Amino acid sequence: MATGQEKDRRVFRRAGNPEVYFPPLALLVLGILPFILPVFFVHILIMIFLFAILGSAWNLIGGYGGQLSLGHAAFFGIGAYTSTMLMRSYGLSPWMGMVIGAFLAVAMSLLLGAICFRLRGPYFAIATIGLAEVLRLLALHFRDWTSGAIGLTIPFKGSAPLLFQFTSKVPYYFIALIFLWLTLWVVRRVENSRLGNYLLAIGQDQDAAEAIGIDSARAKRGAFYLSSFITGVAGTFYAQYVYFIEPDSVFGLGLSIQVALVAILGGVGTVWGPVVGAVIIESLIQFTQYAFAGTIYGLEQIVYGSFLVLVILLRPRGVIEWMQKIYSKWLRILPGMYASGS
Repeated sequence: MATGQEKDRRVFRRAGNPEVYFPPLALLVLGILPFILPVFFVHILIMIFLFAILGSAWNLIGGYGGQLSLGHAAFFGIGAYTSTMLMRSYGLSPWMGMVIGAFLAVAMSLLLGAICFRLRGPYFAIATIGLAEVLRLLALHFRDWTSGAIGLTIPFKGSAPLLFQFTSKVPYYFIALIFLWLTLWVVRRVENSRLGNYLLAIGQDQDAAEAIGIDSARAKRGAFYLSSFITGVAGTFYAQYVYFIEPDSVFGLGLSIQVALVAILGGVGTVWGPVVGAVIIESLIQFTQYAFAGTIYGLEQIVYGSFLVLVILLRPRGVIEWMQKIYSKWLRILPGMYASGS
């Protein structure tokens, strides 16, 4: 039987293990940051959370399922326009509009998935690009509903939580953080489920997966529906956060590519890869725009593009793999330091 001193040492070593103290410590820091940082940095963190959500949603189908989607802006725009139009026309709370927009995004993915997932090759990527472009053109054409290229402005009514409106960025920060936590929880559950195993098998070798009895079309559709739902929710959050949307900003190809890059740069097929990718890409975009905007036209895009090329060349499997190696070494070193110190 272990003595009281030995128990104390085990408790001390466990308390010193980063796997134990890092998650609550990270949550504590994230809970304090919006109250001590300038507004500009709070905005950057909100955008990081938003694109981490989008990258994680894309990762379900693009990372685990191995299906390249270059049109996730379609679902993002559906969520943004649905909640905004329902609020402007009928006074419906964006919280309700968020749910309706998310289900409309799923309905659109139902149609696309039924057509494309029985095909092989690049058809899915082409179809997703086409869907987003069609929706962008429709938003431009139906000016009576969407105001076309002028876009839609959400009237600000002051602090109105039921209308998803706040006078400070802090509530948006915590809403985005909660959404991100829920998204990561869903991705983790999928990863550890039968669906996650099916998707990993399909992503590695679809023929082999089907040979052992996996219904690849059904598995991909399930991941696609869940991905589109989360992306629709994120679209509503974006619309309510910036108070303005227009077709190019929410349906544009650039947005779809950026969402995919967040997951690819961080590491596809992992829970934390899109989060790491969002931190890198959004920090780089925001700070380069702040530092170089107005000096040399397009310089921030050159810096951003050059960094992406460099990372992809040096870390083709994503930055998360390299970070995991460092973290594993840290886990091996620190417990020993605590043990020796005890």
